[in-house]
Amino acid sequence: MTEQHPFEPFIPEDSTRLILGSFPGKESTQSKRENDWFYCAARNQFWKILEIVFDRDLSDKKNKQKLFKDNNIAITDILLSCQRSENKNSDENLINKEYNKKVINEILTTKNIKQILFTGKGVHKEFIENFEFPKHLDLVVLPSPSPVYRRLNLQDKAKIYKDYFTKE
Repeated sequence: MTEQHPFEPFIPEDSTRLILGSFPGKESTQSKRENDWFYCAARNQFWKILEIVFDRDLSDKKNKQKLFKDNNIAITDILLSCQRSENKNSDENLINKEYNKKVINEILTTKNIKQILFTGKGVHKEFIENFEFPKHLDLVVLPSPSPVYRRLNLQDKAKIYKDYFTKE
């Protein structure tokens, strides 16, 4: 079954940073949940990390979007659609991928993006292999917010994220 990306890119007018992930978890693509937005798989630590970094409540979509707007952060994923070889959230299971080239190209050519923050090494690698991008961009690979990435605990991930999200 081909799954479609359920979320529109979020691109504040004055965006200078772009967060790129791969594709939403099956919880977001196979059923509609209230207050669902990027990285809302139950075990994903992304929003917990950002709550620590910004010391803000990010329990709902409105608060998440306000944080991004206040900090000039855009967000989207590199995939528009794909299939899963197994019914799991792991990026290794994503096959028959359709890339989000039109939207990402538009963001990179119409916004003042200075930095792309990738939610892991795999997303960075696929971006480099499949997208055209200005060479002046600061490309940052963040520790994966997946709980499977156990090299760092939640607090250590938050320290690294904070280095990139709180400096201009």
